[in-house]
Amino acid sequence: MKGPNLMMGYYKNPEATAEAIDTDGWFHTGDVGIFVDNKFLKITDRKKELFKTSAGKYISPVALENKLKECKFVEQCMVIGEGQKFASAIIIPNILNFKEHCKANNIEWQGNDQMIESSELSKLINDHVKELNKVHAPYEHLKRCKLINGIWSVEGGEITPKLSLKRKVIKEKNKEVIDAIFGSGDE
Repeated sequence: MKGPNLMMGYYKNPEATAEAIDTDGWFHTGDVGIFVDNKFLKITDRKKELFKTSAGKYISPVALENKLKECKFVEQCMVIGEGQKFASAIIIPNILNFKEHCKANNIEWQGNDQMIESSELSKLINDHVKELNKVHAPYEHLKRCKLINGIWSVEGGEITPKLSLKRKVIKEKNKEVIDAIFGSGDE
């Protein structure tokens, strides 16, 4: 952005000012967007949220996560794959919705921990992932998604008060799961 309505810079912080405002006076917001009908700018992502695969392709995890969460069996999720050959996701299932599904389909409930490992839940979520993959570029396809137990919370340190994911924290807390996803060869 550029114009007289923008700030002149950060107060007594020339380094931050130089980082945000280039020598031609353009303010870099960090937003990523597309033009709609060559008239309107639609903000689609934050530049710092994008990651690059080992093939050099950029992926917007937030867009994929929002599509994943359209599945009623997905409570929380995080798309991963920075520096890897493919993208994947760690997913916390929505246990209440799955419990209702099991009751409606006469599937015996064996407790939360066991049901997260059930083939029925995996199939429901994988079917959604397959549909999601159909509308995205091949390099954006999610492979080897892993269901995990738990909840991400502000108190647990996995999300911010505005409910954004703290990706670094989640990666550290789920290192073994992520290593298992990417450490078993390539696809």
